[in-house]
Amino acid sequence: MNDFRFVFARTGGPEVLETAPADAAADLQPGQVRVRHEAIGFNLIDIYFRTGVNPVNALPSGIGLEAVGTVEAVGEGVDYLSPGQRVGYATGELGSYSTVRNMPADLVFPVPDWLPADLGAALLTKGMTTDMLVNQCAKVQPGQTALVLAAAGGVGSLLVQWLKAAGARVIAHAGSPEKAARAAALGADEALSCPYDELPAQVKALTGGRKANVIFESVGADSWAASMRCIARTGLIASFGNASGRPPAVTTRELADAGSIFVTRPNTFHYNDSREKRIAAMDRVFRMVEQGLIRADIGQRFALKDAAAAHSAVESRQTVGSTVLLP
Repeated sequence: MNDFRFVFARTGGPEVLETAPADAAADLQPGQVRVRHEAIGFNLIDIYFRTGVNPVNALPSGIGLEAVGTVEAVGEGVDYLSPGQRVGYATGELGSYSTVRNMPADLVFPVPDWLPADLGAALLTKGMTTDMLVNQCAKVQPGQTALVLAAAGGVGSLLVQWLKAAGARVIAHAGSPEKAARAAALGADEALSCPYDELPAQVKALTGGRKANVIFESVGADSWAASMRCIARTGLIASFGNASGRPPAVTTRELADAGSIFVTRPNTFHYNDSREKRIAAMDRVFRMVEQGLIRADIGQRFALKDAAAAHSAVESRQTVGSTVLLP
């Protein structure tokens, strides 16, 4: 098959994903590099864009935000990357579901040679997001109690490991006993799979009534009421995903009634809004991997040509850990 990419001309189910010629033949513009992809990261936000939960700038649109590959060519004015160099990116215009791609060079950063491409693709966005949530957004301190929802997912599994390395007590919640066991194996102090309406009582019992100092909330609509009852006074709910739909709006009265709590909807790229910040964030992620403190947990690999099947599997919650697409 010749070089190709995925696009969608309308929002909807996985069937809206269609192939189109890749831009490999396009002339490089000044400030760009051409990256030949080795592995492409799959993220829940890909589904949000495809379904219209997150609007795209215009249709038809590419899809995907991250990939690991090799620089094939550099455009005028790019003196900090070179052909043959191993690189990755985790932001920019949608379009990483592609065999090859021209990218703004300032969005591309080095990837260490010791890191396999598929593990790198599973780590870029998710690792940067985890670093942002733990270190920049919640500023988690040793001894705090953190509740991680969807703890067997791509970001959830990294959060469990990173929080343990930061000295937190981790209560994990997952959608099945098997997924909870996976979170426990990653280091969670307690791993639950109870219905959401039972979760507040269990968290309260586990913490002697104190509840969780911080909740990492990526489920959304289905779990929101439970999260509001699991948070400690003056605690923080970091809502960074909507796997079951958008959570309801929260009034200032509800924040007060819940214990003068804080709620935020953090965006990784608001915290990492420059090349220097992105490189620093990824350096922290790579160090955590190299030191054995976190590992990318790839649950499934799909051929890039089977991207629609990957979307169907993730959307139906048939997957665990990270999903990677291979050109």
